[in-house]
Amino acid sequence: MTINEESRELEDLIEALARHRGFLRQTLAGVTDQQAGERSTVSALCLGGLVKHVAATEKSWMEFAVHGEQHPEDPVDWGAIDWSDPSPDVLAFVAAREAEFAMGPGETVAGVLAMYEQVAAETEQTLRSLDLNTSHPLPAAPWFEPGAEWTVRRTMIHIVAETAQHAGHADIIREAIDGAKTMG
Repeated sequence: MTINEESRELEDLIEALARHRGFLRQTLAGVTDQQAGERSTVSALCLGGLVKHVAATEKSWMEFAVHGEQHPEDPVDWGAIDWSDPSPDVLAFVAAREAEFAMGPGETVAGVLAMYEQVAAETEQTLRSLDLNTSHPLPAAPWFEPGAEWTVRRTMIHIVAETAQHAGHADIIREAIDGAKTMG
């Protein structure tokens, strides 16, 4: 692949991610802070929580793209967790993940969107400094193939897919709040 082809591929990935970020941000246009925290469907998801989750996920995957697995010496052994009596560490992890999907006290639409914009800017800056072919072993987890590696390119495709999927969730949640739709 030539430098021009690599540069174009990077720009395509950045553009695809920006497009889906825009769809996700659009779902919060004109909603109040209260509406952003509403669970308007049977799902536990809310608009503000989805933006928080997508931002946290993007940030985490970009850290992986740069550094690989953050704590390979102490991975969570997901298969060994006794879910009938999980450890305090596991409970804290689960609570943090659940909080990621909700609007907390004092959180605002403006604040959540500003945080997401910061993550987006950091992602774009970081991407421009990386080789898309650099790869890292995936962390050990039941949802990853053992021994699999992802390139920066594959990691970016995952971030785009995650953003697009949650933009769709957000569109349904927004439509249930006030009938507004991102598309259509």
